[in-house]
Amino acid sequence: MSDRYMDIALKEAYDGIESGDGGPFGCVIVKGGRVVGRGHNRVLAKKDPTCHGEMEAIRSACQELGTHDLSGCELYTTAEPCPMCLGAIMWANIEKVYYGCGRLDTAEIGFRDDEFYKHIKGEGDVIELCECDRQGCLELFERYKAMADKEQY
Repeated sequence: MSDRYMDIALKEAYDGIESGDGGPFGCVIVKGGRVVGRGHNRVLAKKDPTCHGEMEAIRSACQELGTHDLSGCELYTTAEPCPMCLGAIMWANIEKVYYGCGRLDTAEIGFRDDEFYKHIKGEGDVIELCECDRQGCLELFERYKAMADKEQY
């Protein structure tokens, strides 16, 4: 672990809150000792709830490296990633994450990440999930599977 990279993530977060972009969340992605992506929360600036610091850093790293596969990268973020960001981290193939504050810390400043973790564990009903037209969607999946030259994702 490197405090140097967390310092960069903290600077990203400070830049974001001082400019009014969003919450105190900054992130950097490192590969081979080099920062390849960075971002901070831009939810308010972009009026987009997916613009978390981790998401912005993943987009930045993918652009920098010219790939959707961030294998071999490490992620440093000021707070424990929310479920959305964890999903993106997993799909990007980032295997190591360093975070500063935990989800209970973020709850103390008004964020509700812990509610989502409770939902995932079956302890709360944050979102109602309903299956619809499974057969039609299975047909779509079959067509995708049959495509010869498809790329993952």
